[in-house]
Amino acid sequence: MKKNAQIEKEMALIEAKANVLKALGHPTRLWMAEQLANGEKCVCELAEFIDADFSTISKHLSVLKQAGVVEDEKRGKQVYYRLKVPCILKYMPCVEAVIKASVKEQIDLLG
Repeated sequence: MKKNAQIEKEMALIEAKANVLKALGHPTRLWMAEQLANGEKCVCELAEFIDADFSTISKHLSVLKQAGVVEDEKRGKQVYYRLKVPCILKYMPCVEAVIKASVKEQIDLLG
């Protein structure tokens, strides 16, 4: 494979990864993904906890679906969502470690 073709392939993969992270980069969408880590939910179940109308919730779920984070299934009048790849949130402990390290550094600056 030519070097340029390899670089293009790598950049396409980087862009695809960034799209997944962007989809999870909104607090409401990250919360939804974390809720779905506990099992599938219908839109109505998610709406109980989010102070937003159904169209806003549906837009957030659509972003997650387009990024490949969730998949849906219509059952009667309800649409149920689940994580497409449940391991998607396994990096969260690392993100939390970054937050804790940052807070510790800030506290050390004050001490």
